Amino acid sequence: MKKLLAMILVVCLALTLAPIAFAADEEITLWTYPIGKWGDEAAVKELTDAFTADTGIKVKVEYLAYADGDDKVNTAISVKKTPDLIMEGPERLVANWGANGHMVDLADMLDEQDKAEILSGALTPCITADGVMYEYPLCMTAHCMAINKTAFEEADALQYVDLENHTWSTENFKKAVAALYSHFGETVGAVYCAGQGGDQGTRALINNLYGGKFTNAEHTQVTWDDPNNIKAMAELLELEGIEYDASLAGGDEIAKFYQGALKMAFCWNSVQQANPNAAGTGEGLTVTGDEIAYMHFPTESGEPAELCGGIWGFGIFNNGNDAKIEAAKTFIKWMCDSEHTKDAVLTSGFFSARTAAEGTDLSALFDSELMNEYSALMLPHLGDYYNVIKGWAAIRTEWWNMLQEIGHGADIAETVAAHQATANAAAAA
Repeated sequence: MKKLLAMILVVCLALTLAPIAFAADEEITLWTYPIGKWGDEAAVKELTDAFTADTGIKVKVEYLAYADGDDKVNTAISVKKTPDLIMEGPERLVANWGANGHMVDLADMLDEQDKAEILSGALTPCITADGVMYEYPLCMTAHCMAINKTAFEEADALQYVDLENHTWSTENFKKAVAALYSHFGETVGAVYCAGQGGDQGTRALINNLYGGKFTNAEHTQVTWDDPNNIKAMAELLELEGIEYDASLAGGDEIAKFYQGALKMAFCWNSVQQANPNAAGTGEGLTVTGDEIAYMHFPTESGEPAELCGGIWGFGIFNNGNDAKIEAAKTFIKWMCDSEHTKDAVLTSGFFSARTAAEGTDLSALFDSELMNEYSALMLPHLGDYYNVIKGWAAIRTEWWNMLQEIGHGADIAETVAAHQATANAAAAA
C-alpha cells in the first residue's frame, strides 16, 4: 500500500511540474498594429502559416489602425475579450496595459543568452523598474534627420557636415542653415507642430541641440523647462531659415523635403531613406533626383546624438487561460528567438532587436549596404526611451500645442511652464 501511495505521489508531482500542454488544434488570437508589413495580411499569413505548420497552433489575426486601435483594445479589456497576443511598443504594452495589470510577465522567457543577444536599448524599455517584462522585443529603429546633400553642396554648406560619421555640431548646424537660407532665400527647415505625427523629430532636435532632457531619469515627470531646452527653442525661433510651422505634421514635412521645398527633414528613418515617401525612385533620392544623406541631430559637441527610436514586439494579455498563454509564448519564441526571426524582422522593414537568435546572425539582414551602414551608425545611439512615462498620449498633445504657441509669438518660458504643468498632471494621474 505504501508503495502504491508513493507511486501516486510521484505521478502527481510529475504532472504538477510538467509544462502545460496545448492541443494540436489550439488557436490563439493576435492583434497587430501596422508595423511595416506586419500590417499586411498576405505577409503576416506567410509567417503564421509556417508557425502553424511547425507547432499545430492556429493563429487568428486582426489588423489594427493607429487611428482607433487603442479604443478597440481598451474596449476589449473592459468587456474581458482581449486577444491572446498583441504587437506594438513599450509605450502601450508596458506603460499602459502592462502597468494597469492586463499583461503577462514574460521575464521567464529570458535566459542568459537572450540577455546577451538582445540590444540593451531594445530590452530595457520592455521591463519595468520592478523587473516585470511585459514585451518581448522583435524589431527596432532609430529615428534621425536628413539633409538634401545636393542642395547643401550648391549652397557650400557641406563644409559644416561630417558625412563619414553623419554628425555635426550645433554651431555648424546654424552655419549650414544660414548658408542655405542665403542661397535659396526661403525656409529650409520646419519645426512642424500641426499634430503629434512624427513628433519624435522635434523632440530629438530640441533636446540634442544643447543636451536638454525630455523627462527625468525615472520617467515620472517631463522636464521641458530644462534651460538647455529653453535655449534650443529660442534659437530655433530666431534662426532665419527655420520656421515653426503649425500647418505641418511629420508626414507633411517629409513630403515637402522629398519635393525639394525643404532642404532638411527632422522626421526621418531608415524606411524613408530606402524609399523616400514610398515613391519607388530608389534609395535616398528626392523627386527631382537630389541625393539625400541621413544625419544625426546636431549636438553641441558634434558627437552622435541621443536618438529617439521605435521598439516593437509582442505582449500577452492575461486572459486566465494557461494553455493559451503557453501557446502565445511558443509563438513569441518562434518569431523572436529562433531560425525564423530573420523573416519576422524583415517583414517589419526595421532592424532586429537582437544580434543573433539561436545561431542565426541578425546583425546585417539587408542586401542594401546603405541599410546595414545605417544600422551600424544609428542603432547604438538610441537614447532614453522616455515614451514609457504615464499619460503619454496627453503629454504628446501638450508638446505640439506648446510648439504652436511658441511659433505664434508666445513667451517661451511661460508657455513651456504652463504646458509642462498640464503634462505632469497627466503623468501623475
